[in-house]
This record gives sequence, structure tokens and C-alpha cells, in this order.
Amino acid sequence: MVVTARERLARLLGGAKTAGAFSARLEAPAAGLGLEAAGVGPVSLPLRAPQVKRLISVARPALFGRGEETLSDTGVRDTWQISPDQFSLAGPSWPSLLSGALEHFRDALGLPAASRLRAEPHAMLVYGKGQFFLPHQDSEKDDAMVGTLVLSLPSVHTGGELVVEHTGHKCAYRASKTDLTLVAFYADCRHEVTPVRSGYRVTLTFNLTVEQGTSEQASGPLAELAHSLGRHFGSPAKPRYSSRELDPPTRLVYLLDHEYTQRGLSWERLKGADAGRAALLRAAAGQAGCESVLALAEVKETRDAYPEGENPWDDCGYEDDEEESGDTDYVLQELVDDEITLGWWTGPDDTGGESISLRVHDYEVCASTASVDLTPYDSQYEGYMGNYGNTLDRWYRRAAVVVWPRERAFAARGEAGSRWALEELRASIARGDLDRARDHAQSLAPFWKHTSPQPELLECALQVAAGLDAAETAAMLLEPFQVGALAPEHAGPLTAAAERYGTGWMGRVVDGWFASERRHPPQQYQWTERLPQLCVALRAHRATTAARLLPAGVWAAADSGLRLWTTTGPAEIRRAQLEQLALPLRHLLAAADEELRDAILAALRERGDTVLECLMPLLRRAAEALPAAEWGVAGLDAIARDCADRLRTVCEGPPRAADDWSVAWAGCGCGLCDVLGEFLGSRTRQVLEWPLAKEGRRHVHSRIDSAELPVRHQTRRQGRPYTLVLTKTQELFTREQTVRRQAAADLAWLRSLRMG
Repeated sequence: MVVTARERLARLLGGAKTAGAFSARLEAPAAGLGLEAAGVGPVSLPLRAPQVKRLISVARPALFGRGEETLSDTGVRDTWQISPDQFSLAGPSWPSLLSGALEHFRDALGLPAASRLRAEPHAMLVYGKGQFFLPHQDSEKDDAMVGTLVLSLPSVHTGGELVVEHTGHKCAYRASKTDLTLVAFYADCRHEVTPVRSGYRVTLTFNLTVEQGTSEQASGPLAELAHSLGRHFGSPAKPRYSSRELDPPTRLVYLLDHEYTQRGLSWERLKGADAGRAALLRAAAGQAGCESVLALAEVKETRDAYPEGENPWDDCGYEDDEEESGDTDYVLQELVDDEITLGWWTGPDDTGGESISLRVHDYEVCASTASVDLTPYDSQYEGYMGNYGNTLDRWYRRAAVVVWPRERAFAARGEAGSRWALEELRASIARGDLDRARDHAQSLAPFWKHTSPQPELLECALQVAAGLDAAETAAMLLEPFQVGALAPEHAGPLTAAAERYGTGWMGRVVDGWFASERRHPPQQYQWTERLPQLCVALRAHRATTAARLLPAGVWAAADSGLRLWTTTGPAEIRRAQLEQLALPLRHLLAAADEELRDAILAALRERGDTVLECLMPLLRRAAEALPAAEWGVAGLDAIARDCADRLRTVCEGPPRAADDWSVAWAGCGCGLCDVLGEFLGSRTRQVLEWPLAKEGRRHVHSRIDSAELPVRHQTRRQGRPYTLVLTKTQELFTREQTVRRQAAADLAWLRSLRMG
């Protein structure tokens, strides 16, 4: 495969440059090449015989040179040739594929680092069965020509190997059936194509010319590193496990070999080979127009592995495998996955530092020393689990040099440090540099909504949003926050933003905050304790829109919860969920304006009596915090009166007659629920024997259990279908008695407060 810029950087920094060979080979995906031939049209890969025959129809017998002569002799060269003016090379990936291949061959052949190879198309050659080219040496067709590049198109064939010889050494190259195969060799090498035994061999040949570097400044490892950085930041990113190309990467993360602490991490205190490599990369970054920082990285690698001495193919005893760690030796195999996270880095000016949390992608990382060659600080082995093989997780602590282009510096740092980004934006606004602030803020858009900024950053974010005077960008900056981050001290900057951008903008921002809050249910209502004071502060700043929107958003969420839990069970879960809504509902009533409070009270009156399981805890908690005389302000007196009326109706209603076995219930409306409802509504029927297939029995079971009906269900497994036997239980009477006793106790408590 083509050597990526990252891999080249790692080799250069690791000192892995070799003397060079007389020939070299690599493979590349066939999808990277688009090929068309005159008279044939687009050529699809891999090649098939009918298409090759069409290529032969537009070709002519190939010639060869001998001295100053150009000859045709099928005893020396037997192949078909298509001239370069008869075909064209294209495809979105072809330029980058060819560029990468030429850099690879420049290094592999040992050409000067500052030189640049170019490939000039020479011919398309088609070899059929029995065709060949005897050993020969290519003539140099240009003063700058140094070699030949042969690109073999994928096809199924045997024979036709390219054999290259130099100083008594031979290399034989066989083409791939599925991928592009590229071979480059020096022009003074003798080479041949052995006879094709079956199928077709089709190649594109190129003359390789070289442009030498023109100055010392443009040569050497520093220039090569700078060039590789430019190539890295200018080429599409290619994830390891995907063929899809992404935008060019934002950063390069070069992993160093040693561990460091935050205090010990500085350019002057790097250890061993890290010092020279980091200094060289830092200098190259400056030459390439980039910034660089030092960082601390956490590396986790997962590899296929098995304990030393065991047979990796023997999974008969997998049930005895358990997670292991310690000093056991393992045979490491392929890398399954890795995860690299940066947790801290220095400033670009080498002063200070900040804690960050940034997971970097595989296409952003390189290292001269692989993590697998270092000692992990922890490891964990997991044996065969049935669905996947043995794996070993290993964790490493490594330092890194992180490089990014200066023009992308704000986004590169901002993705890892929301505090830094917001403070920089606020500083730019304070200096009056609005254009710079807007450009920098907009550069955060691709990733900002996926960040998780700390709640304490909301005040700074609101100040920046108001100061930018750019509505969409301001909304983008506020989007990742949750409504629970709001506090009374935010009333001022929130008011400023609302006044600048208007009611519609404020509504969209608040809706986004509540949407984010709903994704974190455990914390959904914890913040409402601050809601009354927040709304008071907002009204004091005349931010009536925000003071209305925030309680309305809380009520929308609470109302949804009430609708759900007043109509579903089981009872224990229902009561717990409704009780959790009591305190947020009390805070909401205290924060709401008169219009919303009246709407809430009206909605509560429309709920069934199960709403008492929320309202009574609400009133009991309010009694602990407020004197009854102050309940009218928050509408608590109205809730207390409604609860008293409900409880009085329960207490004063006639008790269930001893022979009344009716159960009030409404099903889903299906035929099965109609039959069940008719049985439940009967005052006299206690038992229903119901021949019913399995799916029907399952549906009835679920309806009885979900509604906690006082009905026992059993299946008599005789005949076909089996018979479902439903029996009403005494719980029908005891449950009602319990409800009446609780209602009497609650009513007495309310009367003691003079609310009944």
C-alpha cells in the first residue's frame, strides 16, 4: 500500500531511512484508478476477457529498440500495445494515489530526499496466452529519466511475471488479481516478462523522471518532515476500517516513547530519543506553518492473543476462561482496536497547560515506536467467549507532540478545551475584534455540539453569544449546555442575548437546552430548585420571554411524566415516579406566572385520582417549608382544596358491597380486551374459563399484570387450545379498604392545616 504522510513522518523521525533498492513494489485499491480507452470506453476493474479483447482490437503489435533501431520481432517481444494518446487516467483518488506511490518509490529506490519523481505515461501493454518479452534494458527517453514504473491492472491470469535483475540479484513480481500492482525499477536494470500461461496480463508503463532539489534549505530531514506535514494536512483522511475519504485531518499526534508527568513535560526535559525527535518535528512544524504542543496521552490497545503454550485454535474449554491479568505471557497477534485520548497539553508558547479530554482518530496518529513494543502499565486478558476470540487489552501512558496548521489552530485547540475557546472568544470581543471572534467561533461548528462543556462555563458562553452579534453562531455556542446549568447569576447575560437576538431565537435556544436535558433523565429535575429565584432575577432584568419559556419547558416535561405515571403501573414504580415529580412541581408553581399556573392547576384537576400520589407528597413537603398562609401565592391552596374534595369523595362514598365483584377497567380496544372487560365489569362472575391460543393468553396476561388487576390467571393445559382460567381475588376488597383508610388519614391531615 501507499506510504501515508504519517507513516513517512514516523520513519523519518525514527531514523528508518534505508540505502534503497534497484526495484520496489506496492499495491493499491483498484477503485483509485479510472481508465478509459479510445474505441473501448471506460475500463472496469478487475479485467474480464471480453473487455481485454476489445482493448486488443484497438491495439497494434509492440515494437522494441535495439541500439538506434526500432524493431518488430515476436521472437523477442510478443505483446499488444496501445499508445498513451489512446487512453486516459482519471478518478478522484488517482492524483493522490500516484503522488503517494511516487514518494514511496523515491524513498524505496534511495533517491535524494529533496528530489521529486514524475511519471509520464508510455504505453498500455496487453499480453495474451503465450506472449512474453525477453530480457532487455529500457532505453532512456529523456535526460531526466531514471527508471520505469509498471502498473499492472488486476486480472485472473497465470504466468506473465515481471522479473527485474541487477548486479546478479533478481526480483520476480506477480500481479494481484484484485488490486493495482505497481513496480518501479531503475532504467539500467535488465528485466523480462515471462510467457503468460492463461488469461490476460494488462499493464500501464510510465517513464520515471526526477527533479533534483535546488537548495540546501529545501533538502535534509527537516525539509522532508515539513513536506510530509503539508501532505498530511492537505490530503483526505482515510480511517483504518473504512474506504470512505474524509476531510483533511485537523492535527497530527506523534507519540513519544517515554512517560512524563504534567510537571515534567516540557521541551527542555524530554528524555532520550524523545528530545531529538520532538525538537526536529517542532522545527519542521514551524517551517511548514504549523504550531506544536506537548501532550500526555492514554493509549489502549486490544489485540488478538492467547496464553503462551496454549493452542489458539483449541476453544473446547472456553467455558473455563476468565478475565486474567498479571505476569502471564501472551502471544500477541493482530490489532483489533485502539483508543488514544489526550488528557493534558501545554500551551503553544510553551507556557502553562490545561486539562483536556480529546479522543484522536487513527488517521491523526503516528509513532516511530509502536505501543506494542513498550511496557504497558496495565493489561487484562479475556478468553474465548463464544462470539469472539481471545483478546488482550493493554494500557500505556505516552507523551506526544501535537501539531496543527496555524490557520486551523483555534478549532484544533477549541475541540479539546471549551474553557480556553470561550475565554479566547470573550477576550477578542472585549478588544473589539469582532471579525476575528466570529471567524474563530464559526470554526468550532463542526464539532461543538458534541462537546460537553462544564456548567460553570455557561456564563462565559452567554457573554460571548451576546457579544458576537451573530445569531446562528451564538445559538451554536449555547447548544451543548443543558438547561440545568442555569442559575440566577445568569439572568444578566441571558437577558443581553435575548434582547440582541429576539424572542424566536431565545425560544430555539431554550428548546435545545431542554432537549439536551431530556437525554440525561437522572438530572432532569434537580436544577428546578433554582428556578423560582432564576425567574425572579429574569423578571427584574425585564427578560419576560425567558422567564416564561423556562417554566413552560419544565411543565412540558413534568406534564409528560404525569400523563405516563398516572395511567401506568405497577403501583410501586408508579408511586415512586409520581413522588419524584412532587418537588419539581412545587418549584415550578412558585416560578410560573399567573397564566401558566392557572393552566397547570386546570391540568391537574383533569387527572384521575392517582395524581394524589404526586400531589399529597407535594403538599406535605410544602408544609415543611412554608406556612399555610403563604400557599395562595404558589397555587398550593387550590391544590389542597382539590385534593380534599377528591379524598372526601373517596371517604364518603358507599363501601363496596360484599357481593360486588365488578372491576372498572378499559382495555386497548381489541376483541380480547372486550371479552376481558365484560368479565371484569360483571358484579357476579368470579371465574372465567377461556379457551385461548398462546398469543392470546400472552396478551391477556400482559394486560392483567400491567394494570395490576386483582385477578389470578392460570392455564389449564388440556385440549386444544389450552384454557385460560381467570379468577377474581379478595384483593379487590382489601385494596379498596386500604385506599379508604389512606384517604381518611390524608383528609384529616389537610383539615389540620385548615385546608379542607
